[in-house]
Amino acid sequence: MPTQCASTIVALTLLLTLTARGEDWPRYRGPTGQGLTTETGLPIEWGGKENKNVVWKTPLPATAAKGRADNNQSSPIIWGDSIFVMTAYWPEGKPQSEIPEQHVTCYKLADGARQWDTLVPPGPWHLTDMRGGYGAPTPATDGQRVYVAFGSATIAALDLKSEGKIVWQHDIADYKSIDVAFASSPIVYRDTVLLLCGRNAKASTLTAYDAATGAVRWEQKRPTVGFDHTTPVQVEIGGKPQLLIAAQNALQGVDPETGAVLWWANTPGDVVSPVFQNGLIYTDSGRGGPGMAVEPSGTGDITKTAVKWKIGNIPEGLSSPAIFGDGLYRLHGPAVLRSFDMATGHERFTARLDGVSTSSSPIVAPDGTIFLASAGKSYVIKAGPKIDILATNELGDGSSASPAVAHGMLILKGSKYLYGIGKK
Repeated sequence: MPTQCASTIVALTLLLTLTARGEDWPRYRGPTGQGLTTETGLPIEWGGKENKNVVWKTPLPATAAKGRADNNQSSPIIWGDSIFVMTAYWPEGKPQSEIPEQHVTCYKLADGARQWDTLVPPGPWHLTDMRGGYGAPTPATDGQRVYVAFGSATIAALDLKSEGKIVWQHDIADYKSIDVAFASSPIVYRDTVLLLCGRNAKASTLTAYDAATGAVRWEQKRPTVGFDHTTPVQVEIGGKPQLLIAAQNALQGVDPETGAVLWWANTPGDVVSPVFQNGLIYTDSGRGGPGMAVEPSGTGDITKTAVKWKIGNIPEGLSSPAIFGDGLYRLHGPAVLRSFDMATGHERFTARLDGVSTSSSPIVAPDGTIFLASAGKSYVIKAGPKIDILATNELGDGSSASPAVAHGMLILKGSKYLYGIGKK
């Protein structure tokens, strides 16, 4: 049961606020896939000895069951008054030589109460390299179903009206050629669910599943790119939708209707999701290497004309970058935040932020407040040409999950607990 960190009055106030239905957070990094929120007035301070602005705290399934949790990098998503979280753990007595239990759990946004919990049958892949684990991808939802992909090489859809009943599930083929772990998150495009599956030996695929039935609408082989763990970002370029997909040796613009590659540039990018603003895309590997800005104009190989600037080595940082105004913000090891001018690539500042997670991706509010937030140590800064730290917060439950934001609440997933942060 959630700890009683909030009064009944606070919970009722939140419920009334939710009836106004602000913007939901339906996928990895929110509606745009780029960490942008329309929420204003979010708290910038939380935690500490007084649990300031911690409206509720509830145990994740492994904690509640006294089990052993997987890495569980997956981030929460929000739809209306519901939070959806996927986790994997080994119950007491179950050896780690077996595939862990895979759970999708729904919590109430206002008070953290658990609404339902669904056990998803495992796929065929028993991992031997646990760096990625079974719970890396983030769910996605269209308000009718929640879609999840687990590292055991399976994808499933759960019905929201029937409290998480599994309506379809498929194992992911050729899993033995996936590098280390399955990490790309599903995304919803119109009435399809798109799943990028990066594989070694240039055997990657992009698959479109019918959202209602799970039938494969189409599958596009990707023989020209190396493996990737990134999640595609949907943007509009030239008045038409495109998916931005970063792979080990290329950044691509892809037609979300068919999976066809429209253009590509020879740039690194196998972990980090790209970001796009003012006609430029920024991408880097996430595992160390250069960062590049690409102008997505033309068709086919646009490498010679599209790369507008390049910066030197960006050390490993598994979080994705963020943009506000003319500033690009990139976290990387060892606990460093760097900001660059998006138009030119000129470095604006470098700041050491001790204890910050370089795996959790930033959230950017409309007023330029940037949340470098996790359930461990968090920093809230103001966008600008110099570092401007507004607050430093600590919950002591660090993990790699990125935050979710909706309806006046900031949701943080730790290694043991889920936290609801809101003004109180």
